[in-house]
Amino acid sequence: MSIVAIGTDIVELERLRRVWARHAARFLQRHFVSSEIAYCLARADPIPSLAVRFAAKEAFQKCWPESFGWLEVWVEMQGPKPGLGFAPELRARLEEGRLRAHLSLSHEKHYALAMVVLERVEA
Repeated sequence: MSIVAIGTDIVELERLRRVWARHAARFLQRHFVSSEIAYCLARADPIPSLAVRFAAKEAFQKCWPESFGWLEVWVEMQGPKPGLGFAPELRARLEEGRLRAHLSLSHEKHYALAMVVLERVEA
């Protein structure tokens, strides 16, 4: 296995709270798939969970050579650990390149952080 790319992103929670206050429904529909929305809205405060997912999409974009839509990549829980889910075309491109994405998420009082490591899996 070899690392192909690393991407990180950090989101200020207060910035997301301002967006949420003005355009909550539009923000959700534009940036998150239904499973992400359900997961985040089940929390007492959905903002940290939304922010870390937003950061994950941005972190993956920094690893990927081409632009993609917000709804083509999402965070899904794989047991207790988060992972990335992909739309079929993007998933096929990853498989074709023998690429695997690893995700780490963290959030605290003021910030949410995501890191993606893209690795090539040897045949």
